[in-house]
Parts: sequence; structure tokens; C-alpha cells
Amino acid sequence: MARADLPVRPRRLRQTPAVRRLVRETRLHPAELVLPMFVKEGATEPQPISAMPGVVQHSLDSLVEAAREAVAAGVGGLMIFGVPAERDEIGSGATDPDGILNVALRRLRDELGDETVLMADLCLDEFTSHGHCGVLDQQGRVDNDATLERYAEMAVVQAESGAQVVGLSGMMDGQVAACRAALDAAGHTDTIVLAYAVKFSSAAYGPFREAVESTLQGDRATYQEDSGNAVEALRELRLDLAEGADIVMVKPALPYLDVLAAVAAESDVPVAAYQISGELAMIEAAAANGWIDRDRMVLEALTSIRRAGAQIILTYYAVEVAGWLRAAD
Repeated sequence: MARADLPVRPRRLRQTPAVRRLVRETRLHPAELVLPMFVKEGATEPQPISAMPGVVQHSLDSLVEAAREAVAAGVGGLMIFGVPAERDEIGSGATDPDGILNVALRRLRDELGDETVLMADLCLDEFTSHGHCGVLDQQGRVDNDATLERYAEMAVVQAESGAQVVGLSGMMDGQVAACRAALDAAGHTDTIVLAYAVKFSSAAYGPFREAVESTLQGDRATYQEDSGNAVEALRELRLDLAEGADIVMVKPALPYLDVLAAVAAESDVPVAAYQISGELAMIEAAAANGWIDRDRMVLEALTSIRRAGAQIILTYYAVEVAGWLRAAD
């Protein structure tokens, strides 16, 4: 206990970089980072995404090359999104074994084996002509239960294509139970279910629309969560845990650190968070104008996500940050 007659000096523990490093409470590690990657059907070379500086739509060959770089950097996993050449009302390309996402998964699994954790985005929005995350009914509304049937089929095809983790991002009620049952029935009992348990309807998804060439008209407010609802977020978490989720995720990350902290306090499975496209775009735009120190801001943002309770962080900066962390060791 400090003596009452002496001044308290917390600054003693901040006086040099070495001291600050020694007493740091929250640390990032490359193995906790997951790199989201886009692969475009028919692409012959990487195609830059204007709203996401430094991020590209890959060809199959460049995807493999970039994946190898990520593994060499020590990144913990890869999350793969497919950009198909053709789309239809039910997102047929998502369950076609020869669809771009499933082809990419097989290629990566063949090339990398178990050197990394291969994750697949399990959602229909990239594959539907209307851009929604599910099948539409006759009134043009997303049909929850019809969508679950598509998700279940998609989970099995992704597992058969080599995905070790299926990332359920559609926010349909019952999606975890439906996919878990389908995977188990098909003999894929070891396939991990990553539930986007708390996915908010957000303005920060804008750049992602360019990345996947989204055809969405309107919004997804009828199935993604309202930004003001934290209690509902925990209800969604409990439902996904009860249905058998192996990992749960909060998305976006930075605007919802309070929710992330609450989820981490309650969850008994690993918690992930996704630093999404708009979060990257804001950092890059501010840095390009000279308003912020880009690298410091990247580390500060990721550290805040880790500090709030995320054990796994999906970030487009994964490889770059992994390099910084390894150099600092």
C-alpha cells in the first residue's frame, strides 16, 4: 500500500519504451489474426479495390501466393470470400462444387494442408442476383427457413471443399443449429462453426460491397441487428451458444467495443471480432490526408479490439501487422 504522505507516481512505469513494453497489459500476436481474402472468378491477376487501399480481388493463382505469404508471416487463419461471374435468385454458385469459392477452398487446402486455419464465408449475398443473404419469398422478403436449407447445403459443400471453419454470417435465426446438424449428418463432425452471433446493420460495410461486387438494393435491416441494441446482442449470443457454435463473432468491431466486451464476459467459447472494410477505409483516408499516423492508428485500433476481449481478430492488416509484431520481438 502506498504511503499517504508520498505522491503516487504511475508515470514511473511509462518512462522508457522498454519499461512500457514490460508492463503492457494487452498484446497482439500474429496467430490471433485472420486475413480476409477475396477471389474473383475469371480474374487473371489481382484487381485493386478502390475503397479498400491495399486490398485486392485475387485470381486463383494470386490467392495461393498471398495465402502462402500470410502463413509465412505467422497469421493464424484465412477467411475466403468468393466473387462469382454469374448470380441467380437462390445463389446457386454457393453450393456448386465448381463455384469459385469452393474451387478456391480446394486449391488452398491442397496447397497449404493444415499449415493454417482455412475459413469460408457461409452466406448467399455474394451469389444472389438480388444481393440479399438469403432466399426471397413472393413478397420479396428474405425467407428465413428456406434460407436455412441453402445454408445447410452450403456448409456441407464447403466442408467437402476443404474448409476447416464455416463462417455463418447471414444472421438467419437458427442458422447454427441447421448447419451443425447438416455437417454432422454428412460426417463432418470436426468442421468448426464460427457464428457471426452479433452482426450489426452498419454504414461501414460500404467498401465491402465493392469488394464482392454486390448487387444489393435497399438494406439488410430486417435480419442484421440494430445498432442501438446491446441486450438483443447478448440474446443472439446465447441462442448461438445453445445451438452449438464453436466460436462466436462480433461485427463490426470498433464501433461496438462495448458489445464485444459484454460478449467476451459471457461466452464460454472463443470470441472473434471483424475489423471491417469501412474501418480500414476510414484509417486509410485519414492517413492519406495526413491527419493521422497510419501505422500507429492500425495498432491502436487492433489493440483496442483485443483489449475489449476478442481472442481472434479478422483484419485486412493481418499480414502487415504480423510483420511488425515479429520484427518487434
